[in-house]
Amino acid sequence: MGKKAHRVYSIESEYMEQYAMQRERAQRRKKHLMIRLASAGIVMLLLTVVVAHYHIGQRAVYAEKLEQYEALQAEMDYLKKEESELREEIGLLKDESYILNIARTNYFLSKEGELIFQLEDFSSSY
Repeated sequence: MGKKAHRVYSIESEYMEQYAMQRERAQRRKKHLMIRLASAGIVMLLLTVVVAHYHIGQRAVYAEKLEQYEALQAEMDYLKKEESELREEIGLLKDESYILNIARTNYFLSKEGELIFQLEDFSSSY
């Protein structure tokens, strides 16, 4: 019992050559397709990273601008309150009796025949 060598011979025909060329083209197309898909994937990944980086930067800028806005809003509220107080004081300063009262209190001006006594503050000596 001897071993028989099984030999498979390929048929050299025009059909087989065309079939081999067709398979080779299909494999090249598949390889090129994979390369194109990988390239597109890399481009999309890079684009996603760039957009994410830009978005994070914009969020930081937005937070900074929001802080500035809130600070300016608080300053504006303070200035509006101060303005209303000053307008009220202007209105009071137009009244002559108010001015006389301030002069008597702050500058010790007296009415005719009136005596003003300045008392020391005894609570500070203790």
